Amino acid sequence: MSAKGTVLKRVKQSIKANTRNKNYKSAVKTIIKKVLTENKKDEATKKANEAFSKIDKVASKGIINKRKAANQKSKISKHLDNLK
Repeated sequence: MSAKGTVLKRVKQSIKANTRNKNYKSAVKTIIKKVLTENKKDEATKKANEAFSKIDKVASKGIINKRKAANQKSKISKHLDNLK
C-alpha cells in the first residue's frame, strides 16, 4: 500500500510532535540535573522552584505522566531535605 494524502500528513505531524516532546523532556532532565548537582541549599531551592514549574508545565501538556512528574518532584525535594 502506498502512502498518500492523510497518511503523509500524519507522519509529518508525528515527527513534529516527537521533536517538540523530545525538546521538553530534555529541558526537564537538564534542569533536574542542575538541581541535584547543586550543593548550596539556597541556590538549590531557587533552581528547584524553576524545576517544579517546568515539570508541572510538561506534565500538564501530557508529555510526561503525572506520576512520573510527582516522582521527579519527590526526588528533588528529597535532595533539598538532605542539604545543609
